[in-house]
Amino acid sequence: MELATSRLAIVTGANKGIGYAIVKALCERFDGDVYLTARDVGRGEAAVGRLNELGLKPKFHQLDVTDTGSVSAFAAFVAHSYAGIDVLVNNAAIAFKSDATEPFGEQAEETLRVNYFALRSVCDALFPLLVPGARVVNLSSSTGRLSLIPGEELKRTLSSPLLTIDQLDALMRQFVEKAKGGDHEQSGWPSFSYCVSKVGVSALTFIQQRAFDEGPRTDIVINSVHPGHVTTDMISHNGITFTIEQGAEVPVYLSLLPAGEQNVKGRYVWSDKTIRNWCEC
Repeated sequence: MELATSRLAIVTGANKGIGYAIVKALCERFDGDVYLTARDVGRGEAAVGRLNELGLKPKFHQLDVTDTGSVSAFAAFVAHSYAGIDVLVNNAAIAFKSDATEPFGEQAEETLRVNYFALRSVCDALFPLLVPGARVVNLSSSTGRLSLIPGEELKRTLSSPLLTIDQLDALMRQFVEKAKGGDHEQSGWPSFSYCVSKVGVSALTFIQQRAFDEGPRTDIVINSVHPGHVTTDMISHNGITFTIEQGAEVPVYLSLLPAGEQNVKGRYVWSDKTIRNWCEC
C-alpha cells in the first residue's frame, strides 16, 4: 500500500467541545489531513458532517482511547497509511459532575483511567510514528497545577526532574487506592480526582519532553495546556465565558509552533499563551 504524502494531524475525543473546535481550526490552518477521532462512530461522523457543511474536510477514524484494541488498530492504520504524525492533540477526557452519586473512589478510578492512563497509552502507541519536528499537545487544565496538591512530599516527588513515567504511574495508582480507602487526604491528595488526573498529565508532559531531549529526537516538541474555562458539556455550560473556539486557540497555536522552537517546549502553557511555573502558579 502506498503511503499518503499528506502531513497528518490527529485530535482525540473530538466529536464535540474543545476537541471539535481544534479540528475545525486545524482544518483551516494546517496543511495536511486532519483526523477527527471519537469513541462513537455515529457521533464522530456527524461531527465531520457538520464541518463539511462549513466547507471543511476533516477525516474520521474511530478511536476509543480507553480500549487497547482500538488504540492498536488506529496506530496500525496510521502506520500503513501515512509517513507519520505531524501533530497529535491529546484532548479526550472526562469529568464527573458536582452532583455525581458515584463513590469518590469509583470516580477517582474512572477519571484516572481515562484522563491519565488512556492518554499515556495513546502516546505509547503513537509516539513511534511521530515525524521529525512533530508537535504534541496534552490538554491539561487550570486544575493541573502542582500547587493544588496539598502534600508537600507529593509535590516534591511530582516536581523532581528525575521523576520517571513508572514512578508517576505508581503515584496515580496510589491516589486511586487511597481514594477507595477514604484516606487520600491524610496522604496529601486533594478530594478532586479531575485535578489529580490533570496534574498527572502535566507531569507526564515534562517527562516525555525530557526523554526526547535526552535522545536523538530533540526536534519533537511536547507541551501541556490550560485551554481556558470553556463552556462545554464537561462542566455543564456553567457560568463560563470562553467559547470552544476560544478554548481551541492555544492548543492550535502549540500544534503549529514553527520549526526550531526551543522556548515553548516541555512547558505548562496558560490560556493566554504565557508559560507558567507549574510548581508555583
